[in-house]
Amino acid sequence: MFGRAVRAHQLYLHNNPTYLRALDMARAAFAPIWQHADEVLLEVTDTQLRWEGRAVLNEPDKTTDALPWVLYKDGIRELRLLKNVEQLEFVGLIDIITRVRKASNEDDDLLTLLWEKEFNYIRYRYIDLLVDGMEPLIASDDAARDRLVDPTQVQEPPKEEILPSGVVSLDDFNTTLYFLEEREIEYLRSAIQREYASELRSNVVSMLLDTYEQQVDATIREEICGVLDILLVNLLTSGQLGAVALLLRETATTAGRARDLAPAQRDRLLQLADRLSEPDALTQLLQSIDERVEEVGQQDLNDLFEQLRVQALGTIFQWLGRVQHLRVRSQLEQAASRLASANTNELVQLIGSPEREVSLEAMRRAGAMRTAAAVPVLGRSLQQNEPAVRLVAVQALAEIGSPGSLQHLERMLDDGSRDVRVAAARAFAARTHRPALNRLESMIKERKIDGADLTEKMAVFEAYGAMCGEAGVPMLDGLLNGRGLFGKREDAEVRACAAMALGKVGSSAALASLQKSSNDKEILVRNAVNRGLRSSAP
Repeated sequence: MFGRAVRAHQLYLHNNPTYLRALDMARAAFAPIWQHADEVLLEVTDTQLRWEGRAVLNEPDKTTDALPWVLYKDGIRELRLLKNVEQLEFVGLIDIITRVRKASNEDDDLLTLLWEKEFNYIRYRYIDLLVDGMEPLIASDDAARDRLVDPTQVQEPPKEEILPSGVVSLDDFNTTLYFLEEREIEYLRSAIQREYASELRSNVVSMLLDTYEQQVDATIREEICGVLDILLVNLLTSGQLGAVALLLRETATTAGRARDLAPAQRDRLLQLADRLSEPDALTQLLQSIDERVEEVGQQDLNDLFEQLRVQALGTIFQWLGRVQHLRVRSQLEQAASRLASANTNELVQLIGSPEREVSLEAMRRAGAMRTAAAVPVLGRSLQQNEPAVRLVAVQALAEIGSPGSLQHLERMLDDGSRDVRVAAARAFAARTHRPALNRLESMIKERKIDGADLTEKMAVFEAYGAMCGEAGVPMLDGLLNGRGLFGKREDAEVRACAAMALGKVGSSAALASLQKSSNDKEILVRNAVNRGLRSSAP
């Protein structure tokens, strides 16, 4: 799986589904190993990768594409992979191997690239190929270790010099690696860990803005603003969204509390968030997030969106439909919902946007958030000529579920689009709205749905059964079990739909009506009766 991921990295772009699938499969292949060990130690030969003396990858041809040869020719003799390497440093190792495969004589070799990367979960042992005749030291080879020592050259250790009483030797005070006490060593270790764990970018932002607040000189403040502009671009380029959010948040705080701040200086600080919220800049940012190989943290994305201006919401909605990766789309939707919930008025206005993608996404967000303020605008959207727009508006009103929203859906039962009618009927099946009962009953009695397909018929009958109660059982029983002139029964689809409606009623009379047709010869009816009985079971 590792070798396949390397080849896919070499052949495909980083956002290609084939490459991403190969990367996910390689990561998944590590999971069973970490259940038994915290590291994997691979010995590297010119044609093999070996684990505990066994060949786990054998490529006898010493070509530039052979993974063992790529490692071996640059001196790597041992590769140690630690737990979680596949999540944190796997892509970096694959990128280095791919670069080495394509490298020319002027490019850096494998050891140099590994040294520059400073991996934490990848260890390696190598030999210096420039030293003639030097054989690698293999810890498990006792014979090789013995050859390093000539027994005839062994000398007796020098005798210890005994000093007179009261005389001390300066050698006793030579410092070594272990001259500190254990608690002092532990203190240094924890201090180093804190230093490496600290966020350097956040410290830089804090220092710059602290200097901005303390220095009232206009030249100094303008210079700091220029540095912040460059820093913002660098953070965006490197994908540090959390640091970008921190920068925007702290600049806004500084703009509100810095002393002797002129209006022009305040506007200069706030322009950082303004420029990032503009359509062109925000579109490039969203595209880069979609094309990134590394995952973006959800919290970092939420923090960044919270610092954007309200006008950014339209650009985000417009971009959501273009996102290639489902994971990124889910993250963007969650972050967009947080931004929309904080700006309900802007969300309602975007429903009436002339841009179709923006309007549809605003409707979906309003429905998912159950925004009651959007009901009037959604009601006007039901008059649009495009069926897809009316369908999304119906679904949003159904999710809101308020009496006002359901009232708008009553007239959609007679809409010209089949999908819109089905969505409206299902909304009434899910949410009780008594004013719609008479309309549903008339649709059934007056045979308005005879020309509809089975899905639409079932939606209407189930909506009726969810609201009619005991009063609707006689009519439904007549459709299911009644006979007309010359003993003719209703159409099988109508009888099946009536059975489903009786199951929704769930009363004893409804169950008795279903029992009458439990052995009906029509399989469609029989299956519907069984489903109705199961749905009514306690």
